[in-house]
Amino acid sequence: MSADNEITPQSQDFSAWYNDVVQHAELADHSPVRGCMVIRPYAYRIWELMRDALDEQFKHTGHENAYFPLFMPQESLDREAEHVEGFSPETAMVTEAGGSELEEPLAVRPTSEAVIWPIVADWIQSYRDLPVKLNQWANVVRWEMRTRPFLRTTEFLWQEGHTAHATAEEAEEEARTMLGVYRDFMEDWMAMPVVTGLKTDAERFAGAERTYACEAMMKDDKALQAGTSHFLGQNFAKAFDVRFQSEEGEHEYVHNTSWGVSTRLIGGLIMSHGDDQGLVLPPKLAPHQVVIVPIWSDAEEKDLVMTVAQRVNRVLSRSVRVHVDDREHVSPGAKFYEWERKGVPLRIEVGPKEVSSQELVTVRRYAPEGRERKRTYGEGKAIAMVPQVLEEIQDDLLQAAEERREERSVRGMEDYDEFRQHIGEKRGFVYSGWCGDGECEEKAREESKGTIRVIPDPEFRSEDAPSTCLVCGDEATEEVLWAQAY
Repeated sequence: MSADNEITPQSQDFSAWYNDVVQHAELADHSPVRGCMVIRPYAYRIWELMRDALDEQFKHTGHENAYFPLFMPQESLDREAEHVEGFSPETAMVTEAGGSELEEPLAVRPTSEAVIWPIVADWIQSYRDLPVKLNQWANVVRWEMRTRPFLRTTEFLWQEGHTAHATAEEAEEEARTMLGVYRDFMEDWMAMPVVTGLKTDAERFAGAERTYACEAMMKDDKALQAGTSHFLGQNFAKAFDVRFQSEEGEHEYVHNTSWGVSTRLIGGLIMSHGDDQGLVLPPKLAPHQVVIVPIWSDAEEKDLVMTVAQRVNRVLSRSVRVHVDDREHVSPGAKFYEWERKGVPLRIEVGPKEVSSQELVTVRRYAPEGRERKRTYGEGKAIAMVPQVLEEIQDDLLQAAEERREERSVRGMEDYDEFRQHIGEKRGFVYSGWCGDGECEEKAREESKGTIRVIPDPEFRSEDAPSTCLVCGDEATEEVLWAQAY
């Protein structure tokens, strides 16, 4: 951890930089329980904005919110063997309660398939009851050995979607649709571009037939799995006897999906845009899109300045989230520094000079080369331009992230030794051919720091993908994306 009020440069130690930003931007704090975190109000507001935007999309695609218990019987978890095997090392169990040992241990949900489907099975009688499209906003517990705020914690917040369909085709379409919803949210709201695609068998969700994922590149050139969507087939339906009567009168098992994103997205937001001054927030997810900083030196100046500041606030608050920082015993410089650290997209400064000239000083938190960061406008023009400026900042952040990702991506790599060196030293995204053999995937995992993140969707594939496997040299059946990952 750096000294008080200092943020470690990214180039010096990215991990320390991340921890410093979490601390100095007042995003999270330590908990008495190892691996758990306290989400502070500023970060929780970011999560609320994420939640509200996603929830609107879920409802638009026909999903309903519900809530299921935190605890599930051991027997329910054991009924889906592959699922249990995948989560067993991370599952927390309650063995005592009320002063006595429980007859049957209770699992604290690592995910909710094993508690949802035994209950929802009773809701489904015929094809007329399908599809069932549920979403839950909840907390889950996974007993992680190595933890980092937002990225990997023992307890975290998330949403988990669970659906049941009459046919495999409908369920597959659902899994792909929700992957698209995630991608749209990450790019449109987070300004975080992602590569979507299919996970390999070694990387798929326990109990799933196919897992699809969104992979984003962070500023240290590592990949972050930002969201996943799973086609579960009939695995859970058979485990929990979830059946329906078809139009032909036959009793058939439903086809399931599940999909989720978590507070890990806040970590992705930090590492996608932050700089050596601290957090950089895309306007759509900023708790304060605009902060007005009034500047005065005596009571008379204060009255004049605050009259203008409040007038600007009243007008802007009709269309944007705005905050007036009128704290008495904090200097303007300290306020500037604090809001820079917290990533507020736009700062407006108003002092005696601006009052007399009827102007406002506007300062962008992020401005690419070619855009002025600090500008002075007449008051009316400055106010009128705010929505446009916020939109420009949102677009500029996405464009910068896209350009950085492409600059740090290598396509068509065919030399395995070069690959191992590149992944280990330069990181970034590497696209190569792969024969589809899990042994080649495991060999590369053991001998380098890279893993196959996804088999990319068609729009992300190379025009001239290698025809041979990067690892063994045999004929390639797929193009894959490799990276070091969180």
